[in-house]
Amino acid sequence: MAPPTRRSVVTAALATAAAGILLPPRTAAASRPAPRPPALRRAHAHNDYLHPRPLHDALDHGFTSVEADVFLVDGELLVAHEATGLDPARTLASLYLDPLLARVRAHHGRVHPGYHDPVQLLIDIKTDGAAAYLALDRQLHRYRFMLTSYHDGRVRPGAVTPVVSGDRAARVPMEAQRTRHAFYDGRPEDLGTTAPASFAPLISTSWSEVFDWQGTGPFPAAERARLRTLVARAHREGRRIRFWATPDASGPEREAVWTELLAAGVDHLNTDDLAGLERFLRAHDRNTRGEDARPRA
Repeated sequence: MAPPTRRSVVTAALATAAAGILLPPRTAAASRPAPRPPALRRAHAHNDYLHPRPLHDALDHGFTSVEADVFLVDGELLVAHEATGLDPARTLASLYLDPLLARVRAHHGRVHPGYHDPVQLLIDIKTDGAAAYLALDRQLHRYRFMLTSYHDGRVRPGAVTPVVSGDRAARVPMEAQRTRHAFYDGRPEDLGTTAPASFAPLISTSWSEVFDWQGTGPFPAAERARLRTLVARAHREGRRIRFWATPDASGPEREAVWTELLAAGVDHLNTDDLAGLERFLRAHDRNTRGEDARPRA
């Protein structure tokens, strides 16, 4: 075989270069990560820490609210459902605050790229309410640059809004503060009181304490009216609303209750089934990003 001439080498090089000009768009498109689906502003992960990857599983499903139960142990806030399940390695900081901070830094000040409302971190204090809150307050101060904050009557939105639930004794030290990096999970009896939305932006209660209907058969008209009145009252005061202990076993009863909650404008749908609620909301909730006008503290 004859050796290649200079002309043939140049021609081959030009052909390769030409191919390179044509190929990159397809190659770049193929390697570009698929766009993330919109975040789900109504999705709340109940007992989030019981999933294989606390926080991360919920965020991967688009959730914008997660719940962590905490116990104060030797000055540290440990995450567990029961005291018998405490593990010194499972701290609020390691499971939630540090990963949230990493995401906020990676996504230019947001937990979910393109989602401009705060993500809610609902912290359920199981025991020692006042002492646990004071320990939490000291810890949150170290993460204050990513947190929604309150100072002298004004709320400054951040990427993450901690909301304190559980042991009601936490309320006393919280109300005494001029500056806070957390907010209070109120109850229906807080509606119409002097406790402002800047203190208690969320109203939560057990579904079964207010309603008998569990998704079987038609929703009684009187209970539907009660639900919508309660939601409208919370929204008039600039608060969000959530029900815990709604039916959560996969099936028509759960979907019926979720449908009524969605139609009434309930802000957070509570579940342990991340994939199930994601499928429901992507199919039924038109506004998945949550760009609405209500205060989002």
